[in-house]
Amino acid sequence: MKALIVSGDLFEDTELLVPWYRLLEEDIVVDIASSKAGTITGKHGYTVKVKFALDEIDPSFYDLLILPGGKAPAKLRTSETLLSLVRHFFSQDKPVAAICHGPQILVSAGVLTGRKATCYKSVAEELRRVGADYRDEEVVVDGNLITARIPDDLPAFSREIMKKCRETV
Repeated sequence: MKALIVSGDLFEDTELLVPWYRLLEEDIVVDIASSKAGTITGKHGYTVKVKFALDEIDPSFYDLLILPGGKAPAKLRTSETLLSLVRHFFSQDKPVAAICHGPQILVSAGVLTGRKATCYKSVAEELRRVGADYRDEEVVVDGNLITARIPDDLPAFSREIMKKCRETV
């Protein structure tokens, strides 16, 4: 199993770090990608090394995609490279997990129509506009799509990610 986390500067620190460390605890290989290689800095000052720029990613190498929230998704959602990567995961029915503002990337990729999902409350109307079945719940699982609202939902979000990882192996 190999996971990919995609984020950028001003990510919500815990929404990247908690799933990352949880996956590492299970000996799952995790790569972090962003618009460019180097370092990204979270809203609360944590820094994370980015191994790959988005244009270096071959999505066929990965079994799971995680999209943390914070302010990073608003900028990343304009990357056609990222949107193509997201569409690849959906077309291959691979697990995709997005929390908080992370679902904004899914909106831009056009993959939420008819899907059950949740997100940060200020993004909910965006989900509804693209035909998603918005649910105000701590975690929503719809097939291989896992979404959550806020950092307080990280235990449930991480639990559902780990269930998908066990199913995928």
